[in-house]
Amino acid sequence: MNRSLLAGVILLTGFGIKIPEAWSHCQVPCGIFDESARLKMMDEDLTTIKKAMQQIAVLHSKRDPSSLNQATRWVMTKEDHANHIMDLIANYFLAQRVKIVEKGKKDYEVYLKQLADYHAVLVAAMKCKQTADLSQVDGLARALKELAP
Repeated sequence: MNRSLLAGVILLTGFGIKIPEAWSHCQVPCGIFDESARLKMMDEDLTTIKKAMQQIAVLHSKRDPSSLNQATRWVMTKEDHANHIMDLIANYFLAQRVKIVEKGKKDYEVYLKQLADYHAVLVAAMKCKQTADLSQVDGLARALKELAP
């Protein structure tokens, strides 16, 4: 990190402004890839999203200030973990792992399947951000399972 950027980060954090964490893999490219580790991370994100949705439902029914505060924190956690999945899909898999194959070339159908599978995960993660409906977690789980092979 260059000095002026570092100084800006220190200045902003000193004022209590949260700087988002960088979750994505490097874009050097370094050639160090571990899909199974990324899938494991996304599975943990999925588990957290599910727990968050369950906790939101429980806490929302209580309606006391402390419960509403905690429910808000679970909403923020759910959003963070859905964003993490979306960032991994976009910045790791789509930007680095999926190689463009021109129409008519060998493996074009495989390329289209990869794009569709990654797009399905992005949409499912977005739906988890938009709602506290546990059926959306099931959709995200199915989409992630398609990536495993």
